[in-house]
Amino acid sequence: MNEEFPRKDIESIWAPWRVEYFQAEHRTGVDFLTEAAESTDDAAHLVVTRRPTSFLIMNKYPYSAGHLMAVPNRKVCGMADITREEVLDLWDLAIHAQRLLEIAVKAQGFNIGWNLGKAAGAGVENHLHIHIVPRWNGDSNFIAVIGGTRVIPEGLKPLYDRLIEIQRGL
Repeated sequence: MNEEFPRKDIESIWAPWRVEYFQAEHRTGVDFLTEAAESTDDAAHLVVTRRPTSFLIMNKYPYSAGHLMAVPNRKVCGMADITREEVLDLWDLAIHAQRLLEIAVKAQGFNIGWNLGKAAGAGVENHLHIHIVPRWNGDSNFIAVIGGTRVIPEGLKPLYDRLIEIQRGL
């Protein structure tokens, strides 16, 4: 029998829970970081916590489960343009995010960094932010390396609820 291998069936990953990403997307014409900064509905925008000049938000399209971002309230492009108070709030939020993620997703390490400008991979290039990405020993597996696919094992809303609950206990 000379049947062709059913590649189309194998190259798809069925993940119906990802609908959360699309349902949570806003289409106001304002970038989602400014929209979150100006909103009072933190849950709707996945804002985990706020400081006087900045906030911590879940990444809607995470690199890994628990990918958070620390963002200044005001739209600013360059590191030289942020105030001392913003620097302190952003750094405090990055530390806070680490604590939350060590508990919530049992993170064993972190990639923390800035993507400044389009050439550096900034998705929102005119509103700087710090990425806090949890990592685990052995988290680069065959599916990411060979298949070019990431599998995020948890939906945004359940993880958001857990982060908020953990935060209350800190």
